[in-house]
Amino acid sequence: MGEMWNLWHGCHKKSEGCQHCYVYRRDAEFEKDSSIVTKTTRFNLPISRNRSGEWKVPSGTLMWTCFTSDFFIEEADEWRHEAWQMIHRRSDLRFFMITKRPERIRECLPADWGEGYEHVTIGCTMENQRRVDERLALYRELPIRHKTIICEPLLERLDFGDGLGPWCEQVTVGGESGAEARVCDYDWVLGIRTQCMAANVPFHFKQTGAHFRKDGRLYNIARRLQMQQAHRAGIDFRT
Repeated sequence: MGEMWNLWHGCHKKSEGCQHCYVYRRDAEFEKDSSIVTKTTRFNLPISRNRSGEWKVPSGTLMWTCFTSDFFIEEADEWRHEAWQMIHRRSDLRFFMITKRPERIRECLPADWGEGYEHVTIGCTMENQRRVDERLALYRELPIRHKTIICEPLLERLDFGDGLGPWCEQVTVGGESGAEARVCDYDWVLGIRTQCMAANVPFHFKQTGAHFRKDGRLYNIARRLQMQQAHRAGIDFRT
């Protein structure tokens, strides 16, 4: 499953997929302002050691990085250099992060990045056609060794044109969760799968979301069943 590394917390809603952000929902329960970006007490997690002097995070661990913020958010500019140093030092770990800010990536990369660190994946979200048109070409050309597209929450039918290809390691699709979740349609999911198969790009249907439409019928699916139902569809594509 890996280890969650939320080195800073808080974000600003960037695009349509952020409307019902789970971080904002959770913070609201504690009357916490999610728009304030703060460094967390887990900032140094990758280089923390136990009493025996061993790494607290063992070699080979997948680090889910910055999932309560965005690694490339402006307020974190003063901390990011140190974060990259820790990531570089722990090349025995695998770091996975997702951003809605691909336009900031190039200016925020470390000096020794080159074409990318082998142990770092930077994914980009594209939840509707507007964001595909805005982000796909930009993201495709960035110097990142491991790239993945996240269509979650999927808000409408998407057309990637001829933009998909071997540069992308996977497209992940999922609906929206929460009481105010917007509908995800199975036809939209299948449409992305078809494009992935044509481009020979792996496809993963992660979860249905809370309100899932299939063959014109709307299903309300409990949170604990959303990933299970997506898996049962059996439509993942591997190259």
